[in-house]
Amino acid sequence: MKKPTIGFIGLGLMGANMVENLQNRGYELIVMDLNKDVVEKVIARGNATEAASPKELAEKSDIIMFCLTTSAVVEKIVYGENGILEGIKEGAVLIDFGTSIPASTRKIGEDLAKKGAGMIDAPLGRTPAHAKDGLLNIMAAGDKETFEKVKPVLDEQGENVFHLGALGAGHTTKLINNFMGMTTVVAMSQAFAAAKLAGVDGQQLFDIMSAGPSNSPFMQFCKNYAVDNVSDLGFSIANANKDLGYFVQMVDDLGSVSDIAKATSGNLTAAVNADMGNGNVPEIFDYFVNLKK
Repeated sequence: MKKPTIGFIGLGLMGANMVENLQNRGYELIVMDLNKDVVEKVIARGNATEAASPKELAEKSDIIMFCLTTSAVVEKIVYGENGILEGIKEGAVLIDFGTSIPASTRKIGEDLAKKGAGMIDAPLGRTPAHAKDGLLNIMAAGDKETFEKVKPVLDEQGENVFHLGALGAGHTTKLINNFMGMTTVVAMSQAFAAAKLAGVDGQQLFDIMSAGPSNSPFMQFCKNYAVDNVSDLGFSIANANKDLGYFVQMVDDLGSVSDIAKATSGNLTAAVNADMGNGNVPEIFDYFVNLKK
């Protein structure tokens, strides 16, 4: 049985490795990215071509995959001139692997449905190395029939593929997960900063806290930077800032408010404004150490 043709937009670290995995498994790829060097590497491996526009990519693809940075970029590629919406075929499916605003995802899904196409939101867990080996965690959501249609491909990209319910539930779950994780890292980083400012030994603080229920991989990451100056979490302050902003917006869209998320977002935004956005999240420790009244 012929494998579906896949159009893939967004060849960053994660996306490029996902594409390589799909190529290794015999899929025909049509790709787009602003980084032409990466596009050339994909084409050189064979079984791949470059599209001149999102519309062209959609016209030639059975499944369209996004691994993009923001909801604004996703909407531009879907709704813009020569965009996905102009070219998508009846029966095709769009899969958004990025972290997007759930309300935006649902709107796109509704507009694709008018063209007879489906959509799955499927944010990712794990690292680019896992992507290359097809071992990602995939938090998929959308119409069950549409999910089952693309599940054989998702199974070749992820070790653990979850179906979480109606369209938008994947992005909602990812934002909740990142709210919890990044708020924890920011709080723990300030704890280590407070210890440093107070003259308390950071290693001893870690030994005490890690002996109790506060112990976690996140605490280890924070200690690695605050005490050992090793930055190994692999998630940037800028990305955390984006995701916390999306979480705040999502809660607002739900008719509620999260003062905790707003506080975390405020700290992350301040760190970005202090030119720390490219650093890993535990590096916000430096921001707290230098913070003055």
